[in-house]
Amino acid sequence: MPFSLLLAGLGALLVAGLVLSAGLGYIAIPAREVLAIILARLGHVVAGDAVTRAVVLDVRLPRILTAALVGGNLAVAGVIFQAILLNPLADPYTLGVSSGAAFGASLALLANLAWLGSLSVPLAAFVGALLAVLAVLGLAGGDRSYAGNSLILAGVIVAAILSAGIGLVKYLADEQVSVIIFWLMGSFAARTWTDVGLVLAAGLLTLGLGLYHGRDLNVMALGERGATSLGLDTARLRKRLLIVASLGTAVSVSVSGIIGFVGLIVPHLLRLLIGPDNRKLIPAAGLMGAILLLLADTISRAMLSREVPVGVLTALIGGPFFCLIFRKKLGRGA
Repeated sequence: MPFSLLLAGLGALLVAGLVLSAGLGYIAIPAREVLAIILARLGHVVAGDAVTRAVVLDVRLPRILTAALVGGNLAVAGVIFQAILLNPLADPYTLGVSSGAAFGASLALLANLAWLGSLSVPLAAFVGALLAVLAVLGLAGGDRSYAGNSLILAGVIVAAILSAGIGLVKYLADEQVSVIIFWLMGSFAARTWTDVGLVLAAGLLTLGLGLYHGRDLNVMALGERGATSLGLDTARLRKRLLIVASLGTAVSVSVSGIIGFVGLIVPHLLRLLIGPDNRKLIPAAGLMGAILLLLADTISRAMLSREVPVGVLTALIGGPFFCLIFRKKLGRGA
């Protein structure tokens, strides 16, 4: 399949999914009316009645756009992590980003921080994720090359320490433990246009830098020695991309909670379709990740009798997929 045709198909599927998802829910709205409301808003005119406009523009659209953008961010970050770490099992959570975000959010919920209103918990999650990444870089920087194995090992160590911290926070939370557990499961409930703007900005930065270094990521697939012999400063590139992809993941996690496996599943599915070229994988992963998480959120929000946290659905899908990848890797090693 031509790559341009694949991108066009994924883009069309995403737009159709956004329109259809905005019409699904307790108040069913035809797709034609949803599209008319959105186009009218873009043209600064009014369409539809006040209740329908409020449901589409103020309630559903911010949520589904946030879900799509978070999915795209996590998938692009997954491609970048797997490329710089030379590990097909790497994803945005390998390096302790999710554990840092979870620890920061748990502390904010335990302390009832409200000095920034609804932004208090997301900000605490972002700070926690950022500190986790800095800790990983500090641990792995001893060999000066930021080798993939060193980064993964440092991430495992930091994640283990933070997981113990999260357990302690939940023990101390008492009546608030249910609130912390629900956040850890991941959800897009009550997202706003501010969240859309934050995730969009982080996603554009990650996507832009990933595309700019797409050829360099392909060269890194030759291995440390091969890439260095071609004049590529692998340590500098690995550190730069690691920081940017981690920041994009941190922003996404701060508004959605913990949503795993998207950055693992999407890159592998796309490699089966278009091959290992990162210049193609990165934009295609952004679109497919958006579609996948939009679908999961729509199922959770509008198709089940009771809303299930999105992180639970992605874990149920991604867990068996992770096992298959792991077994396949062991088979190749043998």
